Amino acid sequence: MIVRFGLLQKNPSWSDERFAHHWLDDHGPLARKIPNLRAYRQNHVVDKRQLGISHQRGSWQFDGFSQLWFDDHQKMRLGMASEVAPKLVNDEGQFLGNMHIIAAESNTVIEPPAEQGAVLKRMSILTRTSGTSDARFRHEWYDVHADLVMKIPGVRGYRQNLVTVREREKGVFSEREDLPIDGMVELWFDSVASIEAGFASPAGQAAQAHGRTFLAEVTTFLVKEH
Repeated sequence: MIVRFGLLQKNPSWSDERFAHHWLDDHGPLARKIPNLRAYRQNHVVDKRQLGISHQRGSWQFDGFSQLWFDDHQKMRLGMASEVAPKLVNDEGQFLGNMHIIAAESNTVIEPPAEQGAVLKRMSILTRTSGTSDARFRHEWYDVHADLVMKIPGVRGYRQNLVTVREREKGVFSEREDLPIDGMVELWFDSVASIEAGFASPAGQAAQAHGRTFLAEVTTFLVKEH
């Protein structure tokens, strides 16, 4: 299964409320018509603080993250080249100021609660350290870091998304140097207090210490999932 993320910045002349309303009620029904689409979620950013972690924050500024699931890259490409695509692009020109695309393979470490809204969702953009290869990044994140995060108290769900395709401009494949995003984390907690307590715990501190050995930046956002 492949998940395609849209990293969205709203039209700067639009209010947060207008952006959220249009994305959910107007753009959402269009996106649902994409052929081969297996699932679709919108994540509306509600808080841009690091909350509990001391890691270097990147300069990324986003107002939302879309997630579209496909069986594989071929079905994703066919879906995004369908007759729906021009309608999506036309609508995006209205309510978005900028958008980047990443596609990733997902690894669910802890299955999140099924009921939306029952817990807080936190999404984080990862950029690996200079000199860290693709292979080493995958090993450290999948084989070492995942076990450390699982031990953090209060974690209700945990998913890793390893970036395999980048489009700094939609429809134009980019090199990593042009869009240096290597992973997208999804974490679920009961509350802001549980996030801060979890990362302040010995297990949370151990996970952060390991993160500093292979991650240059961690840029976090609290989101409301639809």
